[in-house]
Amino acid sequence: MKCFIGIDLGSTTTKAVVMDEQGRQLGCGITNSRSNYDTASAVAKQEAFIDTRLTLFRRSLDDVKGLEGMVDVLLEGLERNFRLEQFLEQLQDLQDTCLKNGDDLRFAKVRKQLGGAIDETFRQLRDKVLVLYAPGGERKSDFFRDLAGSQYMQLAEAVAEEAGVPFDAMLNVYDKSIIEVENRPPAGDMIGKFPRALHRVMTEEAHSFKADEHTVAAPIKAALDIKLEETYVVGTGYGRVRLPFPKEHIRSEILCHGLGAHLMYPNTRTVLDIGGQDTKGIQVDDKGIVVNFQMNDRCAAGCGRYLGYIADEMNLGLHELGPLAMKSTKNVRINSTCTVFAGAELRDRLSLGEKREDIMAGLHRAIILRSMSILSRSGGVENEFTFTGGVAKNEAAVKELRKLIAENYGERTININPNSIYTGALGGAEFARRAVMEAA
Repeated sequence: MKCFIGIDLGSTTTKAVVMDEQGRQLGCGITNSRSNYDTASAVAKQEAFIDTRLTLFRRSLDDVKGLEGMVDVLLEGLERNFRLEQFLEQLQDLQDTCLKNGDDLRFAKVRKQLGGAIDETFRQLRDKVLVLYAPGGERKSDFFRDLAGSQYMQLAEAVAEEAGVPFDAMLNVYDKSIIEVENRPPAGDMIGKFPRALHRVMTEEAHSFKADEHTVAAPIKAALDIKLEETYVVGTGYGRVRLPFPKEHIRSEILCHGLGAHLMYPNTRTVLDIGGQDTKGIQVDDKGIVVNFQMNDRCAAGCGRYLGYIADEMNLGLHELGPLAMKSTKNVRINSTCTVFAGAELRDRLSLGEKREDIMAGLHRAIILRSMSILSRSGGVENEFTFTGGVAKNEAAVKELRKLIAENYGERTININPNSIYTGALGGAEFARRAVMEAA
């Protein structure tokens, strides 16, 4: 099967989309962006191919007798158990790397105790992870670094104290090791993990399925036997100049987001993309071709990086900012969306007795006001309007955007796709498909 891939290398996350010859999206993948951009693009692409396999599984399983109405349950369990095996594989790599780095001469006096403390921490960590990947388990993140780091920090301090090892030594070893592990993609046998994952899900959910494991295994194997040919790759995004592609395989973010939004919603005429490092207002025609645009390319004010800074200042997770702002009952005007001054204003507001939720609501309004200015300079807001980028998942930002568009432009159809973060990669995949199919 010919596959066309778009990779959007952002400042905070890297996204990939796989498309077939007919322009249908087969899979998508995402990972944290790293200083090693080659690795970030490789991991995102690998994740997109994993998701592609799940799409092929669905096609193969739809007509299997005994799975009527249960295909979603099976696929959820299959992916969850696959992710568990993938996580445990990386966790073993991290443990081995920590032990190797723990042999550093700086820790010579506690080398033996340190090794034992590392082993015990990872033993406990594995038990915790099994719960997170059990049926019904909840994970705040699917990124390896986030999950491993939060669990390690919770466990290592108590283990270090009991072992008589300086906690700083445990942290130093981990900090050095996680960077090494992050900068090499999971290297295990991807194809081989799926049959093992299938066995586990059929065992744990045996009462849920009328079909037996042998019956289900045959279509799974048929889907795994399909060769996925990496036909053409197009890269875009903030770090596109660092992607390991020839320049003819690179497209601008503006072009990719415009085309991607058009593919999601063919009647789109205006696109707003709020990414990690910049904000873009884009006008497109009825074919998704960009006719005008404006962007802030000198400052990260009002972008994902800015929200990340605010989250750190408030000691919150980035995903908690929107829900907190939605609880606001009072309008608080925020004067600065400059990252340099935002922390100071935030602390001043808190010292004056303003509630955190009211401050957050004011910050979100200030961000969207800045975006509205960029949209105005690009040509305004036409019907239909599509909001893309990671901030499109922030409910408080969406609320303010809807309000301000209505106030300034009247009624508009506003599109926000659950997969809006993949818009740029989707546009890249379509550029890749056209490069081959239109030349044929």
